Order: sequence, then structure tokens, then C-alpha cells
Amino acid sequence: MLPVLERLVYKPRTSQVTRVLVLVPTRELGIQVHSVARQLAQFTSITTCLAVGGLDLKSQEAALRAGPDVLIATPGRLIDHLHNTPSFELSHIEILILDEADRMLDEYFEEQMKEIIRLCSYNRQTMLFSATMSEEVKDLAAVSLKQPIRIFVNSNTDVAPFLRQEFVRIRPHREGDREAVVAALLTRTFQDHVMVFTQTRKQAHRLHILLGLLGLKVGELHGELSQNQRLENLRRFKDEQIDILVATDVAARGLDIDGVKTVINFTMPSTTKHYVHRVGRTARAGRSGRSVSLVGESERKTLKEVVKSAKNSVKARVLPTEVVLKFRDLISKLEKDVEAVMKLEREEREMAASEAKLSVAQKRLEGSASSSDSQRVWFQTQQERKQSRMSKALQEFDLALRGKKKREKFLKDGKKKQLTSEERAQFEILKAQMFAERAAKRERRAKKARAMPEDEPPLKATNQKAASRGRKSVFDEELTNTSRKSLKNYRAGPSFADRKRLGLDRKRSGGSRR
Repeated sequence: MLPVLERLVYKPRTSQVTRVLVLVPTRELGIQVHSVARQLAQFTSITTCLAVGGLDLKSQEAALRAGPDVLIATPGRLIDHLHNTPSFELSHIEILILDEADRMLDEYFEEQMKEIIRLCSYNRQTMLFSATMSEEVKDLAAVSLKQPIRIFVNSNTDVAPFLRQEFVRIRPHREGDREAVVAALLTRTFQDHVMVFTQTRKQAHRLHILLGLLGLKVGELHGELSQNQRLENLRRFKDEQIDILVATDVAARGLDIDGVKTVINFTMPSTTKHYVHRVGRTARAGRSGRSVSLVGESERKTLKEVVKSAKNSVKARVLPTEVVLKFRDLISKLEKDVEAVMKLEREEREMAASEAKLSVAQKRLEGSASSSDSQRVWFQTQQERKQSRMSKALQEFDLALRGKKKREKFLKDGKKKQLTSEERAQFEILKAQMFAERAAKRERRAKKARAMPEDEPPLKATNQKAASRGRKSVFDEELTNTSRKSLKNYRAGPSFADRKRLGLDRKRSGGSRR
């Protein structure tokens, strides 16, 4: 943001237009980026604006009509404004920044990103930022950027240097112990400044209720909450009013929360990349931190990848069996209370939904609902959006549940009202496997021809014998070496030292070269 602001300061605008667009994947990250940008620009004339979902639409429209210099937005809300806010356009964008670029370019944002880039100015500088760069980002850079420059601080799989990584093994047929293990860790060992990550919103909400009933100060952060609830829970965690924040991957990227000491993974994330982002919430900016991940038999592949790429030694944490059994009994006793809380919440949601429908109906009867409120335009029709969502859901379903028996069992279990702790844990793991399978399928696709050269370091030979066997002869090396230095030597001819060694005439003839 600093060089962007510097550029805007030294190149004042001639008209009221938006010159910088920053796109982020989540609302919370958008609010954080906007807060930092506003603080940095407070003593300049540069104006900033935030356009993310869940916040007031009318005030955003008014701010956009004024033509802010820097706009920070999430893709969905930005497209909404582009199609529904008069006099707002992206034709004067000078800098386009994609934060968490690999997330912005994955399948969920694909159609929206195509639409935004189509509406952006052609002559612009594009910057892509992420802790993990994927093939999609490389492909986009190769195809759409002119002479791109890549700056890598570290490799894709590097975690923070002062992070202590620990793993708790979940034995076969003991998947239902996960909740008991997490409860034991939070009540006995890690009692404050903890983030717990789950794969699904349902599990995050259940853990929130369960830990609350165990007497812990806990909050939740996931997509099923309203924006105000999400922001309030995040604020309370930052202000140390609550000790534990249970979250889905919505909080895994970019969020900078001071003093997070521990990150607990309820299940292993779907890929190593997701793992790097989750554990990156702690041990930030040179501080120390700890991550504890629960690993079952089906998740050992991801664990091996993490261990392989770890710079420091990875530790195994063992919980006494009697402690796990004690917490398992405690959770089974609290099961009725959890169900009662969930039932009460369902009733409240139904009540709120019916009240909302009633107020809409009243407005229509009174004729006070303005046409602009009821008819907002989107770049896809309702049918197209539904179709794309359905195809993605079916694709996930088919990938994860190959085989008729497996599919039938999943559908049968899904209809159950009451799931056992084992079934809940298996569902969490299944969701992660679905994502991993899709990622693997994308990896297997034929790679596109690169417009920029790969600069990955060559793999070192495993042992000396293999190294000596693979070594080229001097002649081969000279013949195939196309580096700038060797080309320069060839063009210049033999050096003074070479001429002396070979007994050649030391003076070079005018134009000819040997």
C-alpha cells in the first residue's frame, strides 16, 4: 500500500475517478486492508473506500459516486455496484491488486474475476500477492501480464520460522474422540489466545456451543453468521474478551490478529497450502507460536508432506487415555443440552425469517418499496448462477464418492437427524478430501506453455553416486550452457589466460575472432 500511496501523491488526479482497485477474498480481510490504508493515507488528500458484502449498500454507493482514489472490495459486492451504481466504472484503474491471488483465481471466484477484469482499464499495473502461489496464478501471469517480475520471500510450503508444530494421532475407529481431545487441550493446556479451525460451519457452530457449555469463553467465525456478528466476534477476540475463536477457513487467510499463541486444527486441512495459511495466524512477524493438529489414518498423506517441508523438527503430542475418556463422557452428558440450544436457535431463525417476509409484504402493500431496491441487476441470470453452483456441487460429490455403495451410504447418513461423533468427524474429513481431490485433478491437467521462464531451483541428487552419474562432460556443459556469462565468453573469444595457456598469439587480429 505504501508505494501505491506514494505514486498517487506524486501524480495528482485530474478528475474524480478511482485509480487503484484492491480485491480480497473475504469481508474481514477487506475491512483490515481498508483500516491500514486509511491510517497510512490520513495525512494526505488520498481518499479510500470499502465495498464488501454485509455492510450498508446505500452509503457505499454514495462513497463510490464521489470517486475515491483507492477502492478495497470483495468480488461479489464490486460486481453488484458495477451493474447497479450509476457513474461508477473501472475504466480509469491504474493499479489492480489481488490479495491472496491463488484464492481469488480458484474455481469459486472464476466467473466473477473474468467479469471484473473485463471491465477494468487495459493499461494498468497488476500485482498478485499470496503466501502460496498456485498453477492458476502462474498461468494467469504467463498469459495476461507483460514481462512479469516475480519476487519470492520464501517457498510455497514454508511456515513461520518460530512456529512449533505438534500433531496428535487419532487411532483408527476412534475418530469420535476429536471433540474430547480438543476440549482436553483447551481446558488443560491452551487456555487463551487460541484459534480452532474446522472444515465445516456446522462443526464450528457445534464446537462453539460445546465449549461454551464447558465454561470456556469462546466465539465463532464462519459464513453462516451475519456480518455484524462476524465483526463483533472478531473484535471481542482481538480485545481479549474471549479466549478461543472457533473458525472455518474464512479466517485462515490474511487476518492479522495480535497475540494468537496457538492454532488447533480439528481435522487436517485439505492441502499443505491450506495448512500453511491456517498456522500462519500465529508466530507472525518474528514472534513464536504453536500449532496442534489432530491427524487420523486417512490424513497421514498431508502430515507426511508437512513433515517433509518442515525446517524444524515436528513433535508428537500424546494425551493420556483416561483424560480423553473423561472428556468423552462429559461431552456425551452435555449432548442433550447441545441439542436443546440448537433447537432454540432454529426456532429463532424461523421466527426472524417469517418477520422479514412479513415486513417485505407490508412494504409491497404500502407501495413504499422502491424499484431500485427490488430490481438489482447481476452479470449472470438466476438460472446461470444456480446451474454453475449445481455443477460444482455435483463435481465435488462425484469426485469424493466414487462407487455406488459409498454414495448410497453418504446419502442415507445425510438424512439422519442425529449423527454420532464418529460420523461427524468422518464428514469433516470427507469435505477436506473432496477439496484435495479437486486440487489433485487440476494438478494433473497438462500445463500451459509459459510466457515467462520457470526459475525453480533444480533438484539436488540424493547421493554422490547419482550425482556423479548424472554429471555432464565439460564438452556437453559448454555446448549446452546458454547462460548470459557463457554466451558473452563465446562472443569475446578466448581470454588472455586461455591464449597464454594454449600458446596462441596474444594480440587479437582486428576484426576476426578465433
